[in-house]
Amino acid sequence: MRYSFSRRQVLAGMGASLIAAPAIVRAQDTTVIRVGSLKLIHSIGPYFYERFTPAGYKVEVYPFESPTEGKNAVVTQSVDFGMFGVAAGLLGAAAGEPVSLIAGACNKGMAIIAGKDAPINSIKDLKGKKVAIWPGSTQEVFTLERLRMEGLSIKDITPVRISFSEMHLALARGDIDAYSGAEPAPGVSLSTGVGKLVEYPYGTAMGGLNMVLCTHRETPSSNPELVKVMLSIHRKAVEYAMANPNELAAMAVAKLGQKLEAIERSVPNVELTWKFGANEIRQAKTYAEHMLELRQIRTIPDFDAFFQTQLVDDLSRQL
Repeated sequence: MRYSFSRRQVLAGMGASLIAAPAIVRAQDTTVIRVGSLKLIHSIGPYFYERFTPAGYKVEVYPFESPTEGKNAVVTQSVDFGMFGVAAGLLGAAAGEPVSLIAGACNKGMAIIAGKDAPINSIKDLKGKKVAIWPGSTQEVFTLERLRMEGLSIKDITPVRISFSEMHLALARGDIDAYSGAEPAPGVSLSTGVGKLVEYPYGTAMGGLNMVLCTHRETPSSNPELVKVMLSIHRKAVEYAMANPNELAAMAVAKLGQKLEAIERSVPNVELTWKFGANEIRQAKTYAEHMLELRQIRTIPDFDAFFQTQLVDDLSRQL
């Protein structure tokens, strides 16, 4: 499925840098809410928050390069809310860090891409190849599970540590044979002809689970009203973005600096969401079990403390 995009809809991008300051700042009776977001299309939702922010509040978005950076900002309360892969949240929770999941953010948004001329057409073909994988990422867990399902393991490939934003360039240079990446990198590789699709790795018990919205563990109890406001903004923003793919693409072009042709390939592989119910919790628990088996975590997190989805459940019942 392809969408038609108008270049006139492409918005001017704005940069932002994280400023050390209290998590919630009141200025002239306005509550400023700081939200961390990754530089990925499936973390584009916060850039739609402004139009749905009620009077008395202002949302500031701070971009992060890696899921770990975003998670750490939540733990230290440098931001009030953070959007990153479920893997980063589970890693923190398993280590006893005060991070809690309060809502969904994006499903899917992943792809395993190989060089256009590489003899790689399936997961099994990755054997003996150099594959870029970001350690501790959602993509890592999905890729290792898909390898296991095909009778392979991490020992059968040469994993290369490369950040998501550098994967396409590494593939173009020939530094790697394939990568397990996050949109919009796959869209860039496909639209430029540099790469070819090996697989969208959603055929596991974890489904398309990917990005989540998290906050400091104390926030839901210490400031439930703030969480309610945030969830209302988040729901309206992601529902609007999904209903308006042209605007979603334009925002991604503006904020991520990618060409429209690349974003056009990425949009159908992105499912922005806010819901996080029983099925998603089950998928996340399965995810944690895989992480334990892979020795990415030493113990299963305290799920009662990690999953604080009561308010998003309440929001679901109200609709």
